[in-house]
Amino acid sequence: MENTSPTIIKRRLQRLQVHLEQENPVILEVVKSFKSLDTVAYRLGVLPRNDSFATRVPWWPLVSILGTFSSGKSTFINHYLDQRLQLTGNQAVDDKFTVVCFSSDGVARTLPGLALDADPRFPFYQISADIEEVSAGEGRRVDAYLQLKTCPSEKLRGKIIIDSPGFDADAQRTSTLRITDQIIDLSDLVLVMFDARHPEPGAMQDSLEHLVTNTINRPDSNKFLYVLNQIDATAREDNPEEVFAAWQRALAQVGLTAGRFYRIYSPDAAIPIEDENRRLRFEEKRDADLAEIHHRMGQVEVERAYRIIGVLEKTAKRIRDDFVPKLTAAKGLWKRYTLWTEGIVFAVLLLGLLGFSLIAGYWEGFQFISPPWLDWLTATWSRTGVTIFVVLLVLGYFHFLVRRITAGFVTMRLKRKSGPEDVREAVITGFRRNTRAWASLFGKKPVGWSRWAEKRINNVLQDCDNYVEQLNSLYADPSGKKSKRRISRKFTRSPISSAPTPPEIGGATRKEEPATMENTQDSGEKRTMT
Repeated sequence: MENTSPTIIKRRLQRLQVHLEQENPVILEVVKSFKSLDTVAYRLGVLPRNDSFATRVPWWPLVSILGTFSSGKSTFINHYLDQRLQLTGNQAVDDKFTVVCFSSDGVARTLPGLALDADPRFPFYQISADIEEVSAGEGRRVDAYLQLKTCPSEKLRGKIIIDSPGFDADAQRTSTLRITDQIIDLSDLVLVMFDARHPEPGAMQDSLEHLVTNTINRPDSNKFLYVLNQIDATAREDNPEEVFAAWQRALAQVGLTAGRFYRIYSPDAAIPIEDENRRLRFEEKRDADLAEIHHRMGQVEVERAYRIIGVLEKTAKRIRDDFVPKLTAAKGLWKRYTLWTEGIVFAVLLLGLLGFSLIAGYWEGFQFISPPWLDWLTATWSRTGVTIFVVLLVLGYFHFLVRRITAGFVTMRLKRKSGPEDVREAVITGFRRNTRAWASLFGKKPVGWSRWAEKRINNVLQDCDNYVEQLNSLYADPSGKKSKRRISRKFTRSPISSAPTPPEIGGATRKEEPATMENTQDSGEKRTMT
C-alpha cells in the first residue's frame, strides 16, 4: 500500500459499496463495519491511513488448485471448464500462478502478471512488494510469477480459479512459497492434488509439510480437500485401494489422519480400461468423488459470504485481544525502562554534584554554603527565572532523549518476538505512535484506545452475529415457513446472490432483463416443471 493514498482507498471502498448494494445488501453492511474497524486501527496506529482492512479481503470467491508436479491440476481445470485453457503434460509445463477469470466476449486470453499486481479487484494486488521483500530484485519480475487468463465458461461466472505451478518446497524459491501462502489465506476452497502414480513422495517431505502439515491446525482447515488424481493409472494392476492406502499413510506421517479424501481421474485423459466391469467400477467411484468436489466448488459463493464475516470478526478480536494487550505491555515496558534509566542517571548525577561540592568546599559540616556564581544566578527574579528555564530545558531534553533510547530497546525486543509478521509490524507501528513527544509516558492505555474505541469494537462483534443471522435467514429455513410461502405463491423471486460478480475481462457485465409478468410466469412454470 506504499503508493496508495487515503483518497484512493476511500474511492475504492465507495465503488465496492456501490457494487455490493446491487449484489448483496448483507455484505454491503460488512464493508461499513470494516470501515469502523479502520477508524479504531488508525487511532491506535496499527493500520496505515493509506490502507483498509476491507482491501485485505478478496470479495470474490476463490478456488485454488495446489499440488505436486504432474498431479493433473491443469487437466482437472480443463475438464471442469470444458475448455482447453491450460497446457497439460507429464512434465512441468507451466511455472506461473494462473488466475482464471470469466470473460463474456467468448474469447480466451492470456494477460501478463501486471494485470493482477495493479488491479485491486483481483487477488495478488501489489504482490510485487511482497516478492521484493523476500527476494530483492524479483518484485520487478512479477510477470515471471503470475498471469491472468480469461475464459467464457459459465462455470467461472461468480468465482475465480487459481492454478499453481507444480509444487516442490525442497527446491522452491522463497518468493513462490510466499505467493502460495497468500493463495491459501485468500482462498475459500483449496484442492490439494497428488499423483496416484507416485503416492508416496518420500523425498518431498518439505512439500508435504507445506501443503499438509501447515494446514491441519488452521481454523479454516475444512476448506482443504485432499485429492489423489490420475487413479486410473492403477487400473491395469487393479489395485486402487492399495495405492490409496499408501497415499493416506504418507499423509498420516505428516499429521493428517482425519478428513475427506478423494480419488479421481479426468474422463478426457483417462487410460483405456478394457475390462468393462473394472471400468464401470472405476468410473462410478470417480463420478461420485468428482460430483462432490464440483458441488463444493459451486458452494464457494455461499461460503465466501460467511468467510468474509468470519474475517471481520477475527479482525475485530485481533484488535481488542491481540493488538491492544501487546501495545499495553510494550508501553508499560517502555515506561519502566525510561523511569529506571532516568532514576539511575539522576542518582549518579546527584552523587557527582555532591562529590564536586565537597571537593570545592561548599559545605561546613552539614550546612551548604552558596558559592558566588550561584548567588549571581539567583540575585534577581529575572536571572532566577532564566536559570530555572534553562535547567528545565536541559532536563526536558534529557528526558526525551532517554524516552527515544528506551523506545529503541523496546522496538528491538518486539522485532525479536515470534508470531505473524503482519501482527508484529502492526504492534511496532502502534508502539511508535505511543512514543511521540505529545504522548504521555504515564498513561496505562495505548494511544487511541478508549471506551469509545472498545464500544465500537464490541458493536462490530455484535453486528457479526446479526450478519450471520441474516445469511442464515437467506439460505436456511429450519421452521419450513419459507417453503410453505413458496408453495402458496404462484410467482417467486430468486434469492440475492451470495457474492458479487467478479470483474469480467474483455466484455461488459451481463445485464439482467427487467422483471415482467410474462417473464416471471415463465420462470415459475420452468421451476415447477423442474
